Amino acid sequence: MRIAVTGASGLIGSELVPLLQASGHHIVKLVRRSATSADEVHWDPNTGFVGDLGDVDAVVHLAGAGVGDHRWTDSYKKEILDSRINGTETISRAIAKMDRKPHTLISASAIGFYGDTGSKAVTEVDPSGYGFLADVVVAWESATRVASDAGIRVVHPRTGLVVSARGGAWARMFPLFKAGVGGKLGNGKQYWSWISMRDEINAIKFLLNNPQISGPVNLTAPEPQTNADITSAMGKVLGRPTLLPAPAFALKVVLGEFSTEVLSSARVLPAILEQNSFDFQDRSIESAIRAALADPSN
Repeated sequence: MRIAVTGASGLIGSELVPLLQASGHHIVKLVRRSATSADEVHWDPNTGFVGDLGDVDAVVHLAGAGVGDHRWTDSYKKEILDSRINGTETISRAIAKMDRKPHTLISASAIGFYGDTGSKAVTEVDPSGYGFLADVVVAWESATRVASDAGIRVVHPRTGLVVSARGGAWARMFPLFKAGVGGKLGNGKQYWSWISMRDEINAIKFLLNNPQISGPVNLTAPEPQTNADITSAMGKVLGRPTLLPAPAFALKVVLGEFSTEVLSSARVLPAILEQNSFDFQDRSIESAIRAALADPSN
């Protein structure tokens, strides 16, 4: 397949692109700067411009501002929302207008859709929750409407916390745990729905190759675990103590409003992946941690 990818240089995109290329697919990278090679196409989500994609069979849209990259000021919350809506609408409109439309749009999403679920397990059939991120995800997924209305299969991979030493939440945690100053966050009872990087990118590839799947798909490991259990696993794998918890009030001082997401609980199950017999390589958090640490690109 000829596959266009936004966010190709990001945490997930930089791992996904080589996997797809190794499988024989031709990748077209959408870049915001001027294109400098034959496999690049310029796009600008702020103006709605997308260059000539040629005859692409599918699009994987991963671009968007990181939710944990900065403190949640009003301006950064706007950037989080705008980067998702503008980019998704731009891609959706562009491919909907093509004479030969791609058959598939994989448009990134997140388990923030469900809000705080407490100890209740949720799957793709459950409704949206409450809070800033839940509202963002609802709007983000709705921004693909023009593509689905044009007859393009749209899939929303709702990704959990990706276990990687290269970026995201885990990249910030690994140095702390290696130094012996890692610990549970708040009371540690909140569920974290995680997925290893190799399962994340293999799941996206799986969604590309399974045309019977559309709509939301949870990209999480089958066994969400509490923050306390994950803390214990980190200590075990790294051989370091985990005795220093981060109190909730301290997180609120350091992280501001984003602390509510860190301290909330999301017990999200990958029902559709399991129903379609996706083969998880890392079903346990210890396996995912070891895989992240063994990644030669770290």
